[in-house]
Amino acid sequence: MSDSSGYTAKHITVLQGLEPVRRRPAMYIGGTGSDGLHHLVWEVLDNAIDEAMAGYCDTIEIKLLPEDKVSLWDNGRGIPVDIHPQTKKTALETVMTMLHAGGKFGGEGYKVSGGLHGVGVSVVNALSSWMKTEVHRDGQIYIQEYSRGKPKGEVKKGAKTKKRGTLQVFTPDPEIFKEPSFNFQTILDHARQQAYLTKKTKISIIDERQEPYKSYSFYFEGGVSSYVRHINKNRVPYNYPPVFIEKQINGISVEASLAYTDDYNEHVFCFANNILTAEGGTHLTGFRTALTRVLNDYAKKMGSKIGENGLSGDDVREGLTAVLSVKLKNPQFEGQTKARLGNPEVRPAVDSVITEGLTIYLEEHPAEAKKIMEKCLLSAQARSAARAARETVLRKGALEGLTLPGKLADCSQKDPGKSEIYLVEGDSAGGSAKQGRDRQFQAILPLRGKILNVERARLDKMLANEEIKSLIVGLGCGIGETQNIEKLRYHHIIIMTDADVDGAHIRTLLLTLFYRHFPQLIDKGFLYIAQPPLYAISKGKNKYYAYNEEEKNLLLKKIANVKDEVKIETTAFDVQRYKGLGEMNPEQLWETTMNPQNRSLWQVTIEEAERADEVFTMLMGEEVPPRKRFIQVHAQQVKNLDI
Repeated sequence: MSDSSGYTAKHITVLQGLEPVRRRPAMYIGGTGSDGLHHLVWEVLDNAIDEAMAGYCDTIEIKLLPEDKVSLWDNGRGIPVDIHPQTKKTALETVMTMLHAGGKFGGEGYKVSGGLHGVGVSVVNALSSWMKTEVHRDGQIYIQEYSRGKPKGEVKKGAKTKKRGTLQVFTPDPEIFKEPSFNFQTILDHARQQAYLTKKTKISIIDERQEPYKSYSFYFEGGVSSYVRHINKNRVPYNYPPVFIEKQINGISVEASLAYTDDYNEHVFCFANNILTAEGGTHLTGFRTALTRVLNDYAKKMGSKIGENGLSGDDVREGLTAVLSVKLKNPQFEGQTKARLGNPEVRPAVDSVITEGLTIYLEEHPAEAKKIMEKCLLSAQARSAARAARETVLRKGALEGLTLPGKLADCSQKDPGKSEIYLVEGDSAGGSAKQGRDRQFQAILPLRGKILNVERARLDKMLANEEIKSLIVGLGCGIGETQNIEKLRYHHIIIMTDADVDGAHIRTLLLTLFYRHFPQLIDKGFLYIAQPPLYAISKGKNKYYAYNEEEKNLLLKKIANVKDEVKIETTAFDVQRYKGLGEMNPEQLWETTMNPQNRSLWQVTIEEAERADEVFTMLMGEEVPPRKRFIQVHAQQVKNLDI
């Protein structure tokens, strides 16, 4: 561990003031909902991680406190407290109250850094009703408090200390965040991810909002290799332990780990300076190029039959789990949310490191290499069969024109942005939906029975399933290699199933299909889940609908104008519990579930890709023990189970 010498106020560079943040918070943290709220924690954590990456910090502690407070401690160098030559204020106050002020812009404070994109701790300060910074440095504690980004006083000296580091405590401003409640699991998952990417750094998270306190700590010697093992915990690996490659080239640090499994999907997570780049970028391009070339070269060397065109990128990525982490001095992120890395020099660096490392691995591990090649060759054969099946499906679809698939009741609107399609469970509900819909903009596709579980099937098998085939043709955007989202015929795709166990199962199967094969539709916000009512309550000529048990009880009290549950029982009500959509007549279905003025829709989003991937694999994959454990743990949480 190094000391704090050499890190002073001159390393803090100032670009501009703070006022714009409170006016347009979404520009800086992406929004003022749950994602934006948690982004405050990520920004403070980024600073601590930067200290760890620079080699000055090995312990980070996050605490969730009562009254929506968060504290974060790191044992890094501590923010400088000497006078800044440009602002004539302490470096601490400069960092905390001025936008774009920090040790990451001038080039001397940090070699690599994640928090470098117009967002930082000053933004957290601006969006907090109260914040306190406590710096332990050079044997002294320095303290300053703030309100909505403005200092409440000067930096004060506190007690003497033997510790070194920075403590940040803040309360999100309720004027900005209407529901400022932090989710423990969300922060836990993010902390675990950061611990994998910052090996040999202990990250703890403690929830002190109610007793008994919850506490977790993460520490990984293996870094990204440990991360790959974690992602694959519900899968059968073909090579174990995972391939691990690490090298620095031209000032760019490249760390990667990969393993092949019995899965049919690709699971690759790439990071730049510990920031998840969900949309990839130059580092991912370099990785994929190297992977495809090395495996093709190895296949030729071993005399494998790979055809004239060799193995495609899709062939070598089926069943692949990989974590790629690059660290560089001046990352260029595209988009405010840092979703894509743009540095052109990163591509050849990653390509070179992966090519060298993977080539050596295959030569030194012939048994594992053989299993990997068998997986890739089988994938290539299946992809060829799927290509033929897909062409048959699409050719058939093109010939049938507007009448395809046969059971699709299309809408007359041709603008995808104004069109919606309901995926309805069963012919009975499908009939009611077809009669009750607005034909101008609502299409109906009834699905008979439970579709194929695509988590356990390749594309060729999927395309042999009539229900999936109808869905693919109906959507119009294709699937697999030739998928083109621009050709999608509806921008509202609404899953409408019964509110029972079978309906939930069908909904889960459909969600699995969309998550694995149409992720762009989810990313663009095109996928929804309809919420049909669970109860119809009649009293006289009036009819009311309740969407859950709690809503039903509140409605009954309101209609009866009583507060006592017992008195409700003596009031004459007709309460009907719907077991399925087919029990509703077309008018009821329109009124409750399909009329845009009244209906309730859930938009499907993927807030945490890794967590979503893990859940789908566990619940829908081949491995039974993880699913059994999940059911045993969560069984007591189920209410009103229909059997």
